[in-house]
Amino acid sequence: MDFSLTEDRQMLSDSLTRYLREKYPMEARNAAAYAEPFHAPAHWEGLSELGALFALAPEEAGGFGGTGFDVSVVFEALGGALCPEPVLAALMASRLMTAAGEDQEALLSGAVKYAVAIGEIDAWYDVDAVATEAVASGEGHALTGRKSVVYGGQVAEKLLVAARLDGKVALFEVAAEAASVTGYGMIDGGGAAEVVLDATPGRLLIADAGTALADAVNAGIVALCSEAVGAMDALYAMTLDYLRTRKQFGVAIGQFQALQHRSVDMLTEIEQARSITIKAASELGGPEAGRYASMAKNLIGRAGRLVAEEAIQMHGGIAMTWEYPGSHYAKRLVMIDAQLGDTDYHLSRVMAA
Repeated sequence: MDFSLTEDRQMLSDSLTRYLREKYPMEARNAAAYAEPFHAPAHWEGLSELGALFALAPEEAGGFGGTGFDVSVVFEALGGALCPEPVLAALMASRLMTAAGEDQEALLSGAVKYAVAIGEIDAWYDVDAVATEAVASGEGHALTGRKSVVYGGQVAEKLLVAARLDGKVALFEVAAEAASVTGYGMIDGGGAAEVVLDATPGRLLIADAGTALADAVNAGIVALCSEAVGAMDALYAMTLDYLRTRKQFGVAIGQFQALQHRSVDMLTEIEQARSITIKAASELGGPEAGRYASMAKNLIGRAGRLVAEEAIQMHGGIAMTWEYPGSHYAKRLVMIDAQLGDTDYHLSRVMAA
């Protein structure tokens, strides 16, 4: 397998990385991530103008990418900067709209924000356990139920909702203003929402959406794994810099053999995480996509926690302060494990495959 990026992907990665470094530094990121609306509209427009969203969709859907590697390039750059913009929601919505044959110009241009409402209080990860119901109503359908932790839902104008129809899980488009949407900030930055549907009108997109929803979730997992790799790279570089500059007993602490061994262990975990993420990205859209996505998410969850903990311990007290970027990277790495299935859930999926 050729691990090198194509010229187009390298250009996209460089453009996103440069934009985020110059226009969205950590101070600006924290100000946006932890205060309503839990993202920066100006930077959402900036990322859209750079083509970040168009890279998430195939040519036939109006984009210029859409493969697992395109997704990985975008989210690794976002992870390196801890970008809180609701790009994950746009990615999953794009996968679903591609499956439904819907026009995506408004989504890919960033003009209309979408969110995907799948999870429920009693069905966190399993699409088959969705209890939200849809019934025919006039020329359309009415949806009733509650969706929890809808990423990007606090600013979404359109919701793509998974609901049970005639014994199958179907996909509907719902106007956010027609539902009861309660937005909130997440502990690691960015936003989500609780969505309550009470005979809310919805437009049927896919009558039997199991396959499409699985693909969207797999794409979301590849995105989160790539984001984690970007964040781990940034945190590792930060840790090495600290080891080179922090002195104890008159010498840089990076000269202590015990810390050298621990930093090598960190790098080993990161490279293993990168390798499984590349494999999951290569399988996205194929018959083994779910299996490799689960393998990647399980390993990423464990590696992310280890890297976060090691970085904090080697930094010492400064790593626990709000002002130091490392604390925010560590927090995000730990919380990525909870999104779209944690390590235990994905281990059970791998074992059941």
